[in-house]
Amino acid sequence: MTSTWADRRVLVTGASGLFGAALATELADRGAEVVAAVRDHVGWSALDASPRITTAAVDVTDLDGVTRLVNEYECSGVFHLAAQPVVRVAKRDPVSTFDSNIRGTWTVLEACRRAKCVEGIVVVSSDKAYGDRPELPYREAHDLDGRDVYEASKVAAEVVCRPYVHTYGLPLAIARCGNLFGAGDLNWNRLVPGTIRSALRGERPVIRSDGTLVRDYFYVRDAVAGLLLLWDVAASGRFVGEAFNFSREDPRTVTDMVAEILRVAGRADLVPVVLGEAQGEIADQYLSSEKARIELGWHARWSLEDALGETIRWYRGYLEAGSQRDPVHA
Repeated sequence: MTSTWADRRVLVTGASGLFGAALATELADRGAEVVAAVRDHVGWSALDASPRITTAAVDVTDLDGVTRLVNEYECSGVFHLAAQPVVRVAKRDPVSTFDSNIRGTWTVLEACRRAKCVEGIVVVSSDKAYGDRPELPYREAHDLDGRDVYEASKVAAEVVCRPYVHTYGLPLAIARCGNLFGAGDLNWNRLVPGTIRSALRGERPVIRSDGTLVRDYFYVRDAVAGLLLLWDVAASGRFVGEAFNFSREDPRTVTDMVAEILRVAGRADLVPVVLGEAQGEIADQYLSSEKARIELGWHARWSLEDALGETIRWYRGYLEAGSQRDPVHA
């Protein structure tokens, strides 16, 4: 099934983030009228570039505010991406994280239940919901065993989805993605943007762990394509309530990923500074996307080299333009 997005009104929560902004702009490019729900203003946003995107300042935990957006704009599609995504911040402030990630989810789903106009919903979870499991790669049939603050908040958010599917019949599906990267991510503490900025400045990149952690590194444009396919099947009544993993299925150690970024950026001469300070990190986390390949016909289309090349070009332009005003990251 291929959806027609032309003139369809779609709500995207968390639209000021890397994933949300990429999704909102892709939907607008496909002709949708996008309502981009944001809580905080950021120094740069792709949302400003499209006349088909209406930015609405609303906290995702505000039930009246979210319900008003869904009702007044008559949104037939909803993508719920809003969350507190930074693991270190989650550990420092669990209450705020639980509020955003758990209450924010039931708020959006309750608004959809009340509105009656919503045809399909995608809730974005995380590979972190699986926790520290011996079976790799993670598959959808595995139990969710996330135990730290961020992980547990994602597990709880998925549990919240269950009654809205089974009791109220919302046409909802869940996406679990690996570590996303792409243009526009101004959280320099993340591996990819931080390493790119160092490379472009001719500085040695910093690795906070010992470099051996294995992760998925997943290009945001491939992730957006997965979400659009997932909305299609949820809206058609297929796979309602089910979760799908999305990943390049090419896990890399931190050291290998940094080396690849430096190579593509033309700065393989830079030697990373390895701090070895990270504590409590899960050693290996990566996903199988077999279910998405078989059931949705989805697969990652971007090679890592091409994805990094496009991402580096964006950061080079951003930094050369002198736009150094970053969003606040604790």
